[in-house]
Amino acid sequence: MALPSGACSKWDIREKVWEHLEASGLAEFPRPVRGRIPNFKGSFQACCSLRELDVFSRAQEVKVDPDKPLEGARLAALQARKTLLVPTPRLRTGLFNRIVPPPGATKEMLRRCATSQGVKDYSVPVGLDGKAQVDLVVVGSVAVSEKGWRIGKGEGYADMEYAMMVSMGAVQEDTPVVTIVHDCQVSSEMLGKIPILKTLRSREKQAGKDVTLQDEHPALANTNRATISNKKVMAANTQPWAAPGSAPVGSDAVNPKLEGSATVTTVYVGNLPGSLRVSELKSALRELQVIPAHLSWQGAQHRAFLDYRDPGAAHRALASLQGLSLGGNALRVELAKNQRSKAQGEINSHK
Repeated sequence: MALPSGACSKWDIREKVWEHLEASGLAEFPRPVRGRIPNFKGSFQACCSLRELDVFSRAQEVKVDPDKPLEGARLAALQARKTLLVPTPRLRTGLFNRIVPPPGATKEMLRRCATSQGVKDYSVPVGLDGKAQVDLVVVGSVAVSEKGWRIGKGEGYADMEYAMMVSMGAVQEDTPVVTIVHDCQVSSEMLGKIPILKTLRSREKQAGKDVTLQDEHPALANTNRATISNKKVMAANTQPWAAPGSAPVGSDAVNPKLEGSATVTTVYVGNLPGSLRVSELKSALRELQVIPAHLSWQGAQHRAFLDYRDPGAAHRALASLQGLSLGGNALRVELAKNQRSKAQGEINSHK
């Protein structure tokens, strides 16, 4: 599956994968796959290839994400009598659940334990003070490169989980990370398509870090394959966001919390698709490293306003967002009208 031409954001790639899976008939329950780690036809068989990997054979304790396409990976760990840790979905009630099948569990019971309901019914919680020592991490992905660059669904939970595991000493730098995807979710173009990945790799190389990318594992050369990366997953940007505000319809396009401050420069972002969520826009801003001091979300009007206290940061955001597409829409990005007319002392609104 070819990626969009030219430079593109992670959201462009996510949308392309989700659209392709649905349009090609590859998507499986739960549907629609948009906004999820997508389940696909053949996911269970793909998970069976996990047993062929040495890193799985050697592992005693395995962490597997709770996503539906990884149900077969959870079952494989249980059938191999390994300790299985599953993150609490969206970290609502804690960090991990250790799956504890009942004594003498049958194959059918192990299958139940591997499901989302089984995780709830047959588990004990593991907190940050737990003594977990994870030998293998299995994560879900929306897209992945053949060299191990991974894109999730954009909410950052996998990154937060990894950061917590690092904090509690549950994983080390050499702990292998595996993701299981359909062939159409694998791209050889990802590194070249996302400029920030190239910049990150260049910076790490300049810092003297080993940035050699692992070649594709020979055991994964089948159609539905697991892509392996021994590189540490980077923690999500943890800079706090102000709660998104929303100006009343028809009011001046000015953030009421920051209005009147001579140091605030506001960037208008328009033509947002109706299906776009504020978290998706925030994720794109993080990727481009143009996080505002405040974001005013007006999704019903297909627009948002980004407030920057540094004019230079606002103009960098303008330059970075030009030509960006989200959800199939090319964004309209410019200084808010009150910024453009400030010299005349006028404040106008975007209609």
